[in-house]
This record gives sequence, C-alpha cells and structure tokens, in this order.
Amino acid sequence: MRPRPRRLAFLALLLIPVLALSWRLFGPRGFSVKVEAKTWLYEIEVEKRVLETGSGWCDELPPGAGGVERRMIADPSGVRSGLAEHCRYTVAEWRKRWVAQASGPATEPPRWPTPQLADLPPEEIGAERAGKRTQRYLLQLRSERNGVDWNCQLPLEQWQRFQEGESFRLMVDRFSTANCASVPVR
Repeated sequence: MRPRPRRLAFLALLLIPVLALSWRLFGPRGFSVKVEAKTWLYEIEVEKRVLETGSGWCDELPPGAGGVERRMIADPSGVRSGLAEHCRYTVAEWRKRWVAQASGPATEPPRWPTPQLADLPPEEIGAERAGKRTQRYLLQLRSERNGVDWNCQLPLEQWQRFQEGESFRLMVDRFSTANCASVPVR
C-alpha cells in the first residue's frame, strides 16, 4: 500500500516543528561567538593616610593611638570585673581612596599607570602611596546569531592564544550571562 501525497505532506508538516523543537532542546548548548576585540586593563589602588576614630578598652589600644578620651564603664562581656577604662581615640590608617588605570588593545604592550601622588612624607596625614595592583585581560565577544555582547576575563596565557575574528561556542545561562569558564583553552 502506497502512502498518499496528502498524508506525506501532513507528516512533513508535523515533522518540521518536532525537529526544530528537538534541535532547540537537545542541540548544541550556548552561542556561537566571535572575538570582536582583545583588551588589557592594569589598575593600581592609591591609598591615603587618614585619621580614623575608634573605641575600645584602654588596655587594648592600637599602636599610635592619640587623642584618647577615657571613661569608666562596666564590661558587658564580663572579662573585666567591676568598672574598667574604655577609650575613644584617633589613629592614622592607610585607606583606599582612588584607582589609577591604564588600558589598551592587544596590539599595545600593557603598561602600569603612573598615578600622581601627594608629595608628603609617608608618616604625615594626607600622604599617598601605591597599593594593590591588578591585571585584567579581556575578550570582547559578540553572538553571531543575535548580536549580544559579552566580556570574559582570562588568564594572560589563554588570552594571548586568541585572535580577533576567531569564533567558538560560549555557554550562556537562561539569564543571558556568559559562562567564561567555557571559553576553550587553546
């Protein structure tokens, strides 16, 4: 018995959505992306010496504490019996105040920024110093299907192996957040 042309057309129309749904559910995960650009970013935190206020038991004052005001109170923890001296004080501390940045494309050699620091001796209030340094190497990726962009930070060795224009598959969650750990190691 030969199938009729109408029956074949109906089966074909039914099969197309089933195949499309199967591809969507069971096909390759993620998006095909293209490397649009490679950039580097170097940062230096700049710390400033400032006066901070604090309070604590007078027998546990930090080194360099000044401007001490004393009062007698009971220790709620019970470590000190009866009344004990509690102090309010000021102390010089280094605190992060701003970040100096240098960035550029992969074609430029990475370089550290040169922050302009206050010209004061390090022990004076208002003095500045260079603090924590951070290096970041970024791939700027674009979905070839819908034009969505992502940035992935990679270790230097992995970042150097990619070329602009290169394509690969990137895993993306349902909230459209890229899983940068799925960038292939080359």
